[in-house]
Amino acid sequence: MRVIGGRLRGRRLPTGAKVEGLRPISGRIKQSLFDILKEVVGGARFLDLFAGTGAVGIEALSRGAAFACFVELARRAVENLERNLARAGLKDRSAALRGNACDDLSWVPFRSKTAQYDLVFTGPPYKDLAGRPLAYTAAALTRVMAADLLAPGGWIICQHQVKEPVGAVPGLEMFRRVKYGDSYLSFFKARPPAASGTPS
Repeated sequence: MRVIGGRLRGRRLPTGAKVEGLRPISGRIKQSLFDILKEVVGGARFLDLFAGTGAVGIEALSRGAAFACFVELARRAVENLERNLARAGLKDRSAALRGNACDDLSWVPFRSKTAQYDLVFTGPPYKDLAGRPLAYTAAALTRVMAADLLAPGGWIICQHQVKEPVGAVPGLEMFRRVKYGDSYLSFFKARPPAASGTPS
């Protein structure tokens, strides 16, 4: 795993032991993602769900994010992530937490000591161990909103398989989508509250 921009540019970090179902983000998609985020990542609080190797959150920290929280279910991946954060001198600006991003996320602010996040990235696995397609994106979006993790004006960015149905999620609207082979990056923000009342 190589950091491609910012203070740690060119730094290589071990990906650790192979974890079944882990699909690291490609260099091409990561570069494109941070080209889009370049004006908003500096000083941001960044939440990396289904973090895997932590490549996205570490890239955000390298590019000036104030803090990054990583949530990953696989124990070995979390252990490797903690080692990499220490190697890169990032432990004081991060939290690596073990948990399921499709379950209740109300515990995240307490364990990360950060109530809300300006940028949330989700990169769930595309297939199970038998090769059957998975669809975790909408569930993760719903959990983020239910736990009130998105800061005012914040973005949620989802990397997902092009065939995965990502429908309407209460409180969110999609404002951008970019295709890379069999993957989309879909960008969401909070939907403005509907106007109410009768004009006087």
